[in-house]
Amino acid sequence: MIRRRFRRCATAPGTVLAPEDQAVVDAFRAMLAALRTPEPWTPGCAQDVAVRVGAHIERSHTRPGEDHGPDVIAVALVHPDTPHAAVYAHRYTRKGWLRCETATILGVWQPAYTALSHAASGLDLPDDVAMPPAHYSVDVEARQPDGSGFTLLRLGR
Repeated sequence: MIRRRFRRCATAPGTVLAPEDQAVVDAFRAMLAALRTPEPWTPGCAQDVAVRVGAHIERSHTRPGEDHGPDVIAVALVHPDTPHAAVYAHRYTRKGWLRCETATILGVWQPAYTALSHAASGLDLPDDVAMPPAHYSVDVEARQPDGSGFTLLRLGR
């Protein structure tokens, strides 16, 4: 009895992938590596962060001056490719500033996360992103020359 094995892949074992196939494989490996070992986010750095919204990962900006809170910070969701993307920009900016628990932050935004966003799936952001609106507040802080400091007065949270 002859059993034939059918291959799902067009390339035989040991052959080199086409350049466009290799680019897809490299992008997928980069996404897995970014999820496995995300670059840690430290409060106070002015970098975009990756935030989990449901089953997706979204890019967000932290509000200047309020990105060093221990439990909750204010973020604004932006399009994963660029903050000025015309197609989905209005869907992201209508949310405004949101209160985000620091536990939902995966780490610093990496381009490999783009494939895991709502925009890459062709979906709108849900109406309920599980983050309440962040109203403006005033923090008065005392800072040392080395960057350390403490909050003297906090109004409007």
